[in-house]
Amino acid sequence: MKLTIGGIVDSCLWTAPDDMAATLGGDQRSFCQLDSFANQCARVLAGHGAGPGDVVAWWAGAALRTLDGFVACARLGSVFAPVNPALSAQEAGATLEYLQPKVLVADGEHAELAWALSAELRVPLLVFGDSRAPGTDLDAAAESASASPLGTDVDELSPHILYLTSGSTGRPKGALVSQRASWLRASGGGGTFSGDLRGTGGVVTAFPLYHYGGWSYVMEAWHNRRPIHLVHRAVADQVLEAAARWRASALYAIPAVWERILDAPATEYDLTSVRQADTGTSSVSDALLERIKDRIPLSQTSVLYGSTEAGRMSRLADHELADHPGSVGRAAAPGSLRIAEDGEVLFRTPGLMQGYLRRPAETAAAVRDGVYHSGDVGQLDADGYLYLTGRNRELIRSGGETIWPVEVETALRDLPGVTDLAIVGIPDERWGEVVCAAVVLPARAAAPEVAVVRKHAAARLAPYKQPRMVVSVPHIPRTPATGQVQRRALREMITEVRPC
Repeated sequence: MKLTIGGIVDSCLWTAPDDMAATLGGDQRSFCQLDSFANQCARVLAGHGAGPGDVVAWWAGAALRTLDGFVACARLGSVFAPVNPALSAQEAGATLEYLQPKVLVADGEHAELAWALSAELRVPLLVFGDSRAPGTDLDAAAESASASPLGTDVDELSPHILYLTSGSTGRPKGALVSQRASWLRASGGGGTFSGDLRGTGGVVTAFPLYHYGGWSYVMEAWHNRRPIHLVHRAVADQVLEAAARWRASALYAIPAVWERILDAPATEYDLTSVRQADTGTSSVSDALLERIKDRIPLSQTSVLYGSTEAGRMSRLADHELADHPGSVGRAAAPGSLRIAEDGEVLFRTPGLMQGYLRRPAETAAAVRDGVYHSGDVGQLDADGYLYLTGRNRELIRSGGETIWPVEVETALRDLPGVTDLAIVGIPDERWGEVVCAAVVLPARAAAPEVAVVRKHAAARLAPYKQPRMVVSVPHIPRTPATGQVQRRALREMITEVRPC
């Protein structure tokens, strides 16, 4: 038996073809429909040149059609590369130039810009959701295509998906994950489905489908023949409405989204079906865990920690919360954790990425002798529970996203009235970290408002990369020889100016 993503769907077809596979808003799709639509989509992609090993860039907001593309690429042996729909034109251009896709797919909202970019790259553009948009109408082409399988023989070790993140210079880099690694990441061992998920419903995820976390829950749900319930945006009413409408058994959200959910009126939505209410991506406060328990008293809660490069890395189960406050749990099977001499968290797993697309230096830095070097700093107690204490890299991790400070600094270099500027991540209970702009100002000048800074960066940076905090400092600490920002010293300076 090959461990492929197409095989997960095939297993569902074998046992429960008419069961619900996915929902978005009021729309739903069975496993039989998913199979047919994915086969049709695969035929259209193949007809436009996509084959084994080719990258298919998918630039769209939340849509059930995206699930078709995901499975279609898996069955073709192509590399599915979801692109953040919030990227600016400049960011999207740089990303697509890096990906060099064989085919570009976009939704109607991104069609005009995608048309221009596809022309620059000289690749075909397929558009769904808007028959009037430029490019080939994917919906119409798929509807007229055969729903029978292509019969492509897919190697389980071939790359299956590419997750985009930031490189060491702010340029994009994509983590390539094989069919086999994706299959193993989705199998039981460390996530919501590590034990017996009580109830009969599906899973609501607030993660978007350009993020590893979103696809992790899609694959886990299908592995367990459960539906995945998607939302257009990670806002309280959409998440709660999905959980209540479909009588979901599980709900996952990062701490920042849980805060929104818990701030919503408690009586509007019936959450009595929810038996697993999970959170994570980093350390989680005891106060938030208590609020989740109060809001959904019939549920259990796990704290999960992982990465795009390695998948799930640890899990703190519900029965462990009281005895291990502040921990992110023990290693998620079948992986193993270790702490390096400098405190860095190391992880070994068969679900490890194959490397970063055309980024050999970054790959060599992240993976050494089959071990993933996470960049996180932590401690393991005598029982193997992991406690995260910081990061030894400069990447900022905010709300489950990774942000490179240099990229933000470049976008803000011409910010009016500022003589020097640097970006650091500041610890935050809701977001994990927030992007903070430290600015040096002329004498007696006032620091610009956060809204002003965000507006200045809006055309160049996605919203999650824009500063959520602006602090005036007397100077930016830099290394004498190279002028590089000493971010640890700057973070300490900001903490003194504005205690966290």
